[in-house]
Amino acid sequence: MRLGINLGYWGAGMDADNLAVAQEADRLGYSVCWAAEAYGSDAPTVLAWVAAQTERIDVGSAIFQIPARTPAMTAMTAATLDTLSKGRFRLGLGVSGPQVSEGWYGVRFDKPLARTREYVEIVRKAMSRERLTHSGEHWTLPLPDGPGKPLKLTVHPVRERIPLYIAAIGPKNLEQTGEIADGALLIFFAPEHAEETTLGALRAGREKAGLTMEGFDVAPTVPLALGDDIDALADTFRPYTALYVGGMGSRKQNFYNRLARRMGYEKEAAEIQDRYLSGDKEGAAAAVPRQLIDSTTLLGSVERIADRMRAYAAAGVTTLSLAPAGFTLEERIAALRAGVEALERSGAAS
Repeated sequence: MRLGINLGYWGAGMDADNLAVAQEADRLGYSVCWAAEAYGSDAPTVLAWVAAQTERIDVGSAIFQIPARTPAMTAMTAATLDTLSKGRFRLGLGVSGPQVSEGWYGVRFDKPLARTREYVEIVRKAMSRERLTHSGEHWTLPLPDGPGKPLKLTVHPVRERIPLYIAAIGPKNLEQTGEIADGALLIFFAPEHAEETTLGALRAGREKAGLTMEGFDVAPTVPLALGDDIDALADTFRPYTALYVGGMGSRKQNFYNRLARRMGYEKEAAEIQDRYLSGDKEGAAAAVPRQLIDSTTLLGSVERIADRMRAYAAAGVTTLSLAPAGFTLEERIAALRAGVEALERSGAAS
């Protein structure tokens, strides 16, 4: 198992610290640095900034939002970032959610699985520098009734095949991700529930494509907090968990709420959502089970974190991407270093 670092969103007031965290992760031997986007900072600008000021660490999008860009634009951006970083770019894609897709981008959140499959097909074809033609439900290239002609990418990526990841939560999306991608970007991953919530579906997709899990990157992002008071550390993640389980999406369409239910928290997930959507965010946070937080984060001493890392490795995780908690740069750097020490103690490093 390798370690990654997830910087999350840029523009939250800690941008200089984020760069320092990425540079320290590079120095410590972390394998990849991910950046996110929603409706604030965009990921490719951040990744170019980080790549220019690091030496060895890969930079990856977690994620580029599919409704934000045409597939050809994504291929151009991926090829450019791979070239500028000298072969250190990883392309992570995801459909985002209906609120962002329709509210921010004006793109209908319909048929997300079919749209993702088609998008990946076009991106791969463009990055392979074939002349780009495609006839599908969502995209037709070139348009048949105008002057467009099949074009091919003029940039030569450093690598023949840029690693492609998909952010997946639901069973059908996970299965398709196993079938068409090189890795899966995961959130709220609990080793104790890995098979029934995640790995079984990924494995089914790999088998559908005639492949095994060998070489497929299982890459969850896991918050990490260092300290002795486990209860207090868990409490710091209550608002974060409540936001996703309770308020990320609508009552009818919240992927994280469904995931919590699949993990056995049916009653609790319903209460968290009811409280959050009624405006009681504090009540929603209080309703988050301590065990749900503990099973989806890394909390405590280096020894305790090392023990949990063994569980992640045993569950099939190949890249454990850390989101180090802390209000100061010193706290986040300390968490980064603790992550390396814990991995070494766990014996799970690859």
